[in-house]
Amino acid sequence: MALRTAGSVLVVFLWSVTVVLGQYGWSVTYTTQSICTLKGSSVDLFCSYKYPRGKVTTTFWFTEWGTGVEPKDLGQNPEYAGRLEYHGDKKKDCTLKITDLRERDSATYKFRLLTDQEGGKYYGRPGVTLSVTGLQVKVTGGHQDKTLTCSTTCTLTDNPTYIWYKNGQHLDESTSPQYKNTVSSNYIDGYSCAVKGHEDLHSPAVCVQGQSCSRVNYTKRRICVLKGSTVDISCTYVGYYYTTSSFWFRSDKSTPEDLTTDPGYAGRVEYTGTYRGPFTLRITDLREEDSAEYRFTFKTDNFDWGHSFPGTTLSVTGLQVKVTPAAEGQKTLTCITTCTLTDNPTYIWYKNGQQLDESTSPQYKDSVSSNYEDSYSCAVKSHEDLLSPAVCVQGQRCNRVTYTKRRICVLKGSTVDISCTYVGYYSTTSSFWFRSDKSTPEDLTTDPGYAGRVEYPDKELYKDPCILRITDLREEDSAEYRFTFKTDKFEWGHSLPGTTLSVTGLQVKVTPAAEGQKTLTCITTCTLTDNPTYIWYKNGQRLDEPTSQQYSSNILVVLGHSVDSYSCTVEHHEDLHSPAV
Repeated sequence: MALRTAGSVLVVFLWSVTVVLGQYGWSVTYTTQSICTLKGSSVDLFCSYKYPRGKVTTTFWFTEWGTGVEPKDLGQNPEYAGRLEYHGDKKKDCTLKITDLRERDSATYKFRLLTDQEGGKYYGRPGVTLSVTGLQVKVTGGHQDKTLTCSTTCTLTDNPTYIWYKNGQHLDESTSPQYKNTVSSNYIDGYSCAVKGHEDLHSPAVCVQGQSCSRVNYTKRRICVLKGSTVDISCTYVGYYYTTSSFWFRSDKSTPEDLTTDPGYAGRVEYTGTYRGPFTLRITDLREEDSAEYRFTFKTDNFDWGHSFPGTTLSVTGLQVKVTPAAEGQKTLTCITTCTLTDNPTYIWYKNGQQLDESTSPQYKDSVSSNYEDSYSCAVKSHEDLLSPAVCVQGQRCNRVTYTKRRICVLKGSTVDISCTYVGYYSTTSSFWFRSDKSTPEDLTTDPGYAGRVEYPDKELYKDPCILRITDLREEDSAEYRFTFKTDKFEWGHSLPGTTLSVTGLQVKVTPAAEGQKTLTCITTCTLTDNPTYIWYKNGQRLDEPTSQQYSSNILVVLGHSVDSYSCTVEHHEDLHSPAV
């Protein structure tokens, strides 16, 4: 089965009625016959099997079986790509986990096995009927008092505990889906419910009366994206009274802190959108430590949206190629992540630097031969520069190139070193760097556009590491740079993404702040690499030493009526300052 191997933390454990049907030594045992669970959660379909003789050759789960044809393996269904984890084996266990459940996953699931004996085919009936539901708050009652019920389309398994929220604040917990008290009928308050252990899968907030109550609804409850990419986390919100302020914060902070003021997100966070939304938090250049739950809050003159209402959980992951044994002399390749990537991505495979194939499955379509020469890496379409490290199918001496950084942003006029490490299974005869936007790979040292500005430092007998140094950088140097090498029997492919270089100048942006003040921001067209220290100048004079936090960030607040001029630069590049404004 073409199944994902990364795990998910939300699991429904079920110990219920055992269902066994069998004949002539065949049997499949399902631990439970029906399950009702939440959209967005994970479920385990516990299963075991027996067979009379021979060797098991194939095992899979299915939901559809047309007349006269074999049933379709769920692992080959694009709808389940990256969401199936087969925990069974070819002896007796056939447990299947489905992650990130959707309402359309509701179906009856059956297990099938094939052996190497004549007539060695069997499937277990009746299977496991899975129902997937969301949560909704149902409001009933008279004109004055209302009754709230957390409703589902099926009865949730395992008698859950329900949690209630009012205006974003945790209210109560109960084993009953009905809120314990009636609530007053007013136009201000919004209510939501959740299930304990799955608080992030709460219902949309609803008004007790009318449609103008205070409420926040998140577009997505969970997002999994690649390290180095950009994410938009959005919500819609309504305030019954006029909104005076709003911001996003991490739920793991002891006190809600506006992300735009958090040094860990400096230069990487912005808000877009308007009242009634969508109101969006954008985080660029994502890091694994950005993995967290993000919440939105707002204030009015009479009201403060609660901070305990669950928001959107962001998981940031890299890519890795996992190599597992298949048939004799063969290996299976899987592009693994620590979470299920959002929006069913297309995976791209590379062999020895050359693009091979694209697929919606994270598992490479064919098994590959087990040898000491070849390396493989994987990427996701539209994020090709965020590919996995290349790995050897066998041993550690295969041909491969690994770039030190995938993206670099530096100042116009400065110098940059772009580096990689490489291994050639055979002795290297030549190597060079080239721009990926050229129709034919051309050694940069022979390119007239780089004359006198390019060198390969310490290039002695094609020594590792491989470094490209470009001096006096220009904005037109912004491009993707790749490294290639040759041996007597081999040439590293030219399609493997390399390092993307962005070259930027500095500009001072002036915006209104509090009354009588202006905010100055030292802006660039990309996020400068290595979190630089900013330096400010007033009328050509440096304002303070960079050890002072007041003057070392890219933001400076000044008096609005000032006739003084200001400019900015970054430490170690003081000669590359912005124009004065």
